[in-house]
Amino acid sequence: MAGKTTGDEIIELRLSTLAQLFNSLDPSPFHERDLDDDAEAYLVDWARELPRDSSFRIVLHLPEAEARKARERDVAATLVHYFAERAIVLDRDLKEVFRTGRHNLGISVPLLFACLTASQLIRVHYEGSAFGNILQESFVIVGWVANWKPIETFLYDWWPLARRRDLYRRLAKASVTIKSSD
Repeated sequence: MAGKTTGDEIIELRLSTLAQLFNSLDPSPFHERDLDDDAEAYLVDWARELPRDSSFRIVLHLPEAEARKARERDVAATLVHYFAERAIVLDRDLKEVFRTGRHNLGISVPLLFACLTASQLIRVHYEGSAFGNILQESFVIVGWVANWKPIETFLYDWWPLARRRDLYRRLAKASVTIKSSD
């Protein structure tokens, strides 16, 4: 549940055991463990609903014994670490998208130039013929279609990754409070 208090948004997560928060198959040390997919999805979905410029807190409600265990294991730092690492991974993914876009652009722009040149040569040599017109337009189309993927990459593909990375950065900055629910 999310609600407003003193300007901060609150994301609350009620758990019966601390184990529900983490992926049970992850063999990493406790402070480096992955979150359970459902717990991560819940936190990310709520954070996505909050205004981008708002600060927020994550409040974990646990039974007293589990809350004590969570404080001893510094679950707050573990959550911060997890979301910071996810942001770093998404930053790498974003860099890879741009690297691929530049690679594709390096191929498609010369191809566009070659296709437009071929189109003009065909226009000169086959002026007025139906075959020449078809061939000329075909080269123009191939040249522009070859540029579709780099254009798509630089205009659209990177936005979802950047938004998700920024969301994980916000989650990594959230203060985490552990409350006993007994």
